[in-house]
Amino acid sequence: MDETADWFGNWNDIADTAVSAVLFYILIVFLVRLTGKRSTSQLNNFDWIINITVGSLAASGILLDSVPALRALVAISVIMALQYLLTRAVLKFDWLARLIKASPTMLTHKGEYLDEAMRETRISEEEICSALREHGLTDPADANWVVLETDGRMTVIPRKELALQDAETMGNVDAPADIREKDTA
Repeated sequence: MDETADWFGNWNDIADTAVSAVLFYILIVFLVRLTGKRSTSQLNNFDWIINITVGSLAASGILLDSVPALRALVAISVIMALQYLLTRAVLKFDWLARLIKASPTMLTHKGEYLDEAMRETRISEEEICSALREHGLTDPADANWVVLETDGRMTVIPRKELALQDAETMGNVDAPADIREKDTA
C-alpha cells in the first residue's frame, strides 16, 4: 500500500466516520438540550472536565476502530446523566456542594492585593489590573473587591462605602478571617 492510500484509508472507514459523527452530533445536541443551559454556559472546573471527557469520548467513538460507537454513546450518556444528577444533588445538599464546588476567592480588598490568595490561585497583579481595566477602573483602590469566580472570571466590585458583612453577595467568598472580622465601611 502506498502512502496516499494509507493516508486516505478506504471508503468504508470514511462512511463509518461520517455516520458516527452524525450520530454523536445528534446525541450531544440532544443531551445538551436535555441537561439544560448549564452544560454550555460559563464553566466551572467540574463542568469543564466533564465537557472535555465527553469530547474525548465522542472523538474516540468517531475515529477509533478499537472503540465501538455504541460503547462511546453509552459512556457519553452515562457521564451526562451523572453530571445532571450530581448538579441536582449539589443544589439539595450543602455538604456535597462544599465538597464538589470551588468557592469564589477574594483577591483584593479595598485596593490592597491579598498576596496569599493570589499565590494560592496563581493570579498575578497584572491579571487583576487587566480585570480592573475591563471594568473601566484605573487604580486598584477604585475597587472594593476583586473576586476570582468559580468559572475563572474575575468580578470587580467598584469602590463605595460598604463593609464586607453588609455585602450580601460576598457571603460565600473565601476571604481572610482578619478581613471578615474587622472590615467596616
